[in-house]
Amino acid sequence: MKSFTLGRVIPLVDVTAFHPTENHFRTADVTAVALPVQDTRLRPLRDLRISVTDRCNFRCIYCMPKEVFGKDYPFLPRAELLTFEEIERIARVFVGLGVEKIRLTGGEPLLRKDLEYLVELLAKLRTPGGDDIDLSLTTNGSLLSRKAQSLRDAGLKRVTVSLDSVDEAVFQQMNGVGFSAASVLEGIGSALRVGFAPVKVNMVVKRGVNDTQILPMARHFRGTGIEVRFIEFMDVGTSNGWNLESVVPSSEVIRTIESTFPLVPAGRDRPSDTSVRFRYADGQGEIGVISSVSRPFCGNCTRLRLSANGQLFTCLFASHGEDIRAPLRSGDSDDALRRRVADLWLHRTDRYSEQRAENTIAPNQPKVEMSFIGG
Repeated sequence: MKSFTLGRVIPLVDVTAFHPTENHFRTADVTAVALPVQDTRLRPLRDLRISVTDRCNFRCIYCMPKEVFGKDYPFLPRAELLTFEEIERIARVFVGLGVEKIRLTGGEPLLRKDLEYLVELLAKLRTPGGDDIDLSLTTNGSLLSRKAQSLRDAGLKRVTVSLDSVDEAVFQQMNGVGFSAASVLEGIGSALRVGFAPVKVNMVVKRGVNDTQILPMARHFRGTGIEVRFIEFMDVGTSNGWNLESVVPSSEVIRTIESTFPLVPAGRDRPSDTSVRFRYADGQGEIGVISSVSRPFCGNCTRLRLSANGQLFTCLFASHGEDIRAPLRSGDSDDALRRRVADLWLHRTDRYSEQRAENTIAPNQPKVEMSFIGG
């Protein structure tokens, strides 16, 4: 195994220790590797997304369609969920391996009781260099107006809100439960008032459903300091009826907005960012586009996902996860957990979106649902 001499070094496992018949990695001989740990494509581990629940009070057609996630759907029982203390311990291991950004997701994370306590725990984490962790949360906004202040007080730094239209009829159709856009906008206003900055809004664009709302969304948030990120409809999971004809490419989104509001390319803040930004030419803010389908960015992906029941997923489109809850609850030390996580990342080869573009994806390949591991 190659040895690195630059940066902080930690003991890790021999990369030959993969046991395919057991579908997991096991600790073996150790060597030294620089932080952050890198996968087979030299992508560093920088971002951890933590799902705190698989439940949601929306039934969005691109994520949890009500025809599949009905009243009898078998959500995770409470005993299978990681406790907040377990999540904090795993997150601490990740931070020790180079993670700098942690995002809380779901399902809908604000449905998890006493989530502020978890935020308090995670807000205390520091990188090996002593820096604060960039701690954020993605929410559908339904409970944000009542939770914004307590989340801010607990140490949450940033909030991203999902909102697929400012038109009531379109939004209520998309969320599947008739929840009002006005209530989500109220939550966004609350986030701004308590001092969250930046506040971002995610809009999943689906052709024939809400593609007529691209310009109204841009117009509504222009000049407010809120960046709207337009997301291509993705084939996450197997229940949302994805097809390529329903995808509105980001290039079309940009053309639509530019027809009224001229834009200036602003690029990415970091190579690993999912969103490519554009500034309004008159200085009235920014928008972003996330182009997983038309312009895959697998080569710069630094994200690993932790499900609510303790499964680690190295790709949003993964077929299976690696169990970290069992060794955690059976008494593994922090060092042993670190070795497991490092092993998993060292062997990571994921590039699903690139393979989709190359038409090399196996037909009917099973994928974990987005509601289970977050977006």
